[in-house]
Amino acid sequence: MSSSNHSNQAVVPSAREALNKFKMEAAQEVGVNLKQGYNGDLTSREAGSVGGQMVKKMIEAYENNMK
Repeated sequence: MSSSNHSNQAVVPSAREALNKFKMEAAQEVGVNLKQGYNGDLTSREAGSVGGQMVKKMIEAYENNMK
């Protein structure tokens, strides 16, 4: 990772909202109960499941757009 000075504050609010919605959908699909706000009490396995599902959905969307 580069040591640039970007922060989450630089993200357009509508983009952050869309990503959050996407994350919530992915969590629901793998049976992880995400809350709005702080989710630091998730286990590594739960967090990994959500992240993995998000990647899977992104790859599927990419492949569908390539057809």
